[in-house]
Amino acid sequence: MANEAINYTDDEIRKLEGLEAVRKRPGMYIGKLGNGEKPDDGIYTLLKEVIDNSIDEFAMGYGKVVNITIADNEVTVRDFGRGIPLNSVVKATSELHTGGKFDDKAFKKSVGLNGVGTKAVNALSSSFYVESFRDGESSFALYSKGKLQDSGKRPTKEKNGTFIRFTADSEMFGDYSYNMEYVESLLKNYSYLKKGLTLNINGTSFSSKNGLLDLINDSISEEPLYPPIHLEGEDIEIVLTHGNSYGENISSFVNGQNTRDGGTHLAAFREAIAKTLKEFYKKDYAPEDIRQGVVGAISIQIQEPLFESQTKIKLGSTYMWEEKKDENGKKVSEQGPTIRSFVNDFIKTNLDNYLHMHKDAAGAIQEKIIASEKERKEISGIQKKTKERTKRTNVYNKKLRDCRIHFNDKLAKGRQHETELTSIFITEGDSASGTITKVRNANNQAVFSLRGKPINCYKESRKRVAENEELNLLVAALGVEDEMDNLRYNNIIVATDADDDGMHIRMLVLTFFLKYYPDLVRRGHVHILQTPLFRVRNKKEIRYCYSIEEKEAAIKSLNKGVEVTRFKGLGEISSDEFVNFIGEDMRLDLVKLSDEESIAELLEFYMGDNTIDRQNFIRQNLRSEEELEDVNI
Repeated sequence: MANEAINYTDDEIRKLEGLEAVRKRPGMYIGKLGNGEKPDDGIYTLLKEVIDNSIDEFAMGYGKVVNITIADNEVTVRDFGRGIPLNSVVKATSELHTGGKFDDKAFKKSVGLNGVGTKAVNALSSSFYVESFRDGESSFALYSKGKLQDSGKRPTKEKNGTFIRFTADSEMFGDYSYNMEYVESLLKNYSYLKKGLTLNINGTSFSSKNGLLDLINDSISEEPLYPPIHLEGEDIEIVLTHGNSYGENISSFVNGQNTRDGGTHLAAFREAIAKTLKEFYKKDYAPEDIRQGVVGAISIQIQEPLFESQTKIKLGSTYMWEEKKDENGKKVSEQGPTIRSFVNDFIKTNLDNYLHMHKDAAGAIQEKIIASEKERKEISGIQKKTKERTKRTNVYNKKLRDCRIHFNDKLAKGRQHETELTSIFITEGDSASGTITKVRNANNQAVFSLRGKPINCYKESRKRVAENEELNLLVAALGVEDEMDNLRYNNIIVATDADDDGMHIRMLVLTFFLKYYPDLVRRGHVHILQTPLFRVRNKKEIRYCYSIEEKEAAIKSLNKGVEVTRFKGLGEISSDEFVNFIGEDMRLDLVKLSDEESIAELLEFYMGDNTIDRQNFIRQNLRSEEELEDVNI
């Protein structure tokens, strides 16, 4: 029988007033909420939206200092730009799609062009205060959850500029906190991109004299094969060098915005490097050999940038825009060259000139390309033989339980928005993989089963690692044999048992990724699945606890008749229970690298020889099995 029809009348049509739309659908405006544990969580988007306005003022030639404080989740930002026009303070902070950046006369190359940013901060803050200072007078407004509480004007002795104070709403973000490592990384990038700007936060200052060259010199974790090449032009700046690590490590920026997911400018940069070097050496080198070990950065300035989301981490613009005068002498914006041709032309001319004048750098680059080519061809042959052998024995199909979206890869590539939701669980043994396979969402969750412990690839040769069947099949499942952009799953989730063997397997898998596919980690694709260590229950209630502290709190809360079970393996958790731990709200720890961390040093410490330093580290962080074993009360 059909469901009873739901009335759909004029009464169901409603308009969301003021900033209610932002609170109703925050994801449309800031990407996601989050509690601050991940660098793309919403509280950092709020902070960035406010700072972006101060950066735009500096870019227009006003205000060389921005002062920021974060204390007890309250954020203040004070710049010394022109200040918001006094009669527009309320309008500029509370009316969506209202701002001063639509007209290029005021803000030529700005990040925020849609008039949403500050309004979203206002809407998602329990308290939001703004005050603009202009020529001895100020205008202020106080809001709570986007609703105006007070406003007015008054005389002031403050220097021109804007002051904003806000506290993100815990109703929206939950029990959140700012990770100052993420905040400082954001401010460092701002300083590299805006030479002459000083950003102060909680007593620490960030500034740069050499732009992107400082970024590379400060963040590179190995000795480069040649001094970084630093090239600057109108609206473009690049830095380029090579190291001996695998993969590519290229940062990209648009109008001061860190485009973590790249976009058209990064694609053009990668293409231009390969094309220019092939033409310079007059050799048809493969692009992947040219870019192997590349460390670099690109920053461009463009009018009216188009990003693929409100969080602005991927550039979607195809064309540059140019300011010209029409027949009446009025300034107008016209479509200019493509971003691809703009970047290509700059690099082709300037990199080619540089290499002709710096023979040592040219020689070092060619040596690196030739070495990468030799290794790639050797490894490719080994991987091909392994793949053919496993295909014949049908091993591959037994190890990978794919998700439905990838049953037809051609179809999946045409549904990019769906592939962004895909995950692959890497687990060990039939029991654990069987449990996950049974309860996963087969539409977008795949399972790859390892057999025993994979090889410790830290001190093994690339050839020896390539001969390892388990790791070869894993690379094939991920789709990154030839090109990182072919990655088939957005989330790579290492799911191992919470015992010694499980932890060791986790370390071996992460060692493989960090050494040979570090871009997977840098781009935020690799995670560790957190499953509960304990089940605490009485006759009325069951609680799953992920730490000793959570266990003790649950025991105290549930009081009498409590039974505590310690889970040592994923296979010990029943399917009925496990389904709760890999849904939309599953607990994942992002595997991340800070700019200053050296992969070689990390792997040497954790996977190298058993040194006194490592023994001391283990002793200091070890929790005895007695603390974790079963308890019955």
